[in-house]
Amino acid sequence: MASTTKNWVTAVAAATWAGNAAAGNLNLQEPTTTIAAQIYSLHTYIMVVCVVIFVLVFGAMFYSIFKHRKSVGHKAAHFHENTTVEIIWTVIPFLILLGMAAPATKTILAMKDTSNADITIKAVGYQWKWGYEYVRGEGDLAGVSDGIQFYSNLSTTKDQIYDKSVKKSENYLLEVDNPLVVPVGKKVRILTTANDVIHAFWVPSFGVKQDAIPGFIRDTWFTAEQTGEFRGQCAELCGKEHGFMPIVVKVVTVDEFKAWAAKQAKDTGAPAAETAAAAPAPQAAPEKVAAAGGAADGKKTFEGACAACHMTGVAGAPKVGEKAAWAPRLAQGKDALYEHAIKGKGVMPPKGGNAALSDGEVKAAVDHMVSLSK
Repeated sequence: MASTTKNWVTAVAAATWAGNAAAGNLNLQEPTTTIAAQIYSLHTYIMVVCVVIFVLVFGAMFYSIFKHRKSVGHKAAHFHENTTVEIIWTVIPFLILLGMAAPATKTILAMKDTSNADITIKAVGYQWKWGYEYVRGEGDLAGVSDGIQFYSNLSTTKDQIYDKSVKKSENYLLEVDNPLVVPVGKKVRILTTANDVIHAFWVPSFGVKQDAIPGFIRDTWFTAEQTGEFRGQCAELCGKEHGFMPIVVKVVTVDEFKAWAAKQAKDTGAPAAETAAAAPAPQAAPEKVAAAGGAADGKKTFEGACAACHMTGVAGAPKVGEKAAWAPRLAQGKDALYEHAIKGKGVMPPKGGNAALSDGEVKAAVDHMVSLSK
């Protein structure tokens, strides 16, 4: 029985070790920024210091216990204070702490230096998605992406999450519909805040982790040194769907970033660099046109702002497609639904917590949900 149990434990431990090793979970993620490299080196250095202290202290303790035990005839010595020993065991830990504090302080000061950024982006945490706004570009990025806004939602399909028979995708629960796009080699300043509860913007390979607190603006920064997609998550327990609000940062070349920004500006009405300089006045964005009576894309608004709650029935939100849940609401008439969606009702905040949405967009989203739920 004991042998069987031992073999079972060994097999489980080996499988766990192999799985973690394959997933790269045995250490920090490979750093892709200077700050992340400093954090990685600092982690390794302090780990080595701690291991050396552990070996020396416990080695000395076990040696003393073993060599001076009563069973071999050793007799305890009787003595009191020793000034030299007391000075030694005070000075040595002090020097060790200094040796650890100096590089840690250097790294922390570098992490907090958000000055001279090439581009500033605001990241807003919602239950449960991220909203991004490109606030300002500097230098050769001035005006390139200013004013671009979008939401970033989990794109892992519901059947992958809830149906155990469905094969999981490669980036299961770490994939989004709209990644944050930034240029390589440029200093990116991230302003974090939140719409509802405390969230945290965390991209491990960048060495970036900053809380997003409602009513406060905090900042952090990174300079991506290689192109590619880098993934993170909300690192603050923010509610039921906390595990479903990943962060994906797509790092591209400067030329690719400018092309992407131009396309976004064309699609959304945000002023791109080449059009901002030529235009005598800012053009109205589609949401403003919608507010004035133009057509709004209800399906797009629903998927970007409403689906997080109305596709899952979170917090009492009627799940789209469930006729029984929608029947009493449909009986109230569309005008009442519009008012509830725009002004908020019960636990639902005005416009679902997305103040940037126009009344026209909200009404279009309501129409889309109603059409799916009749």
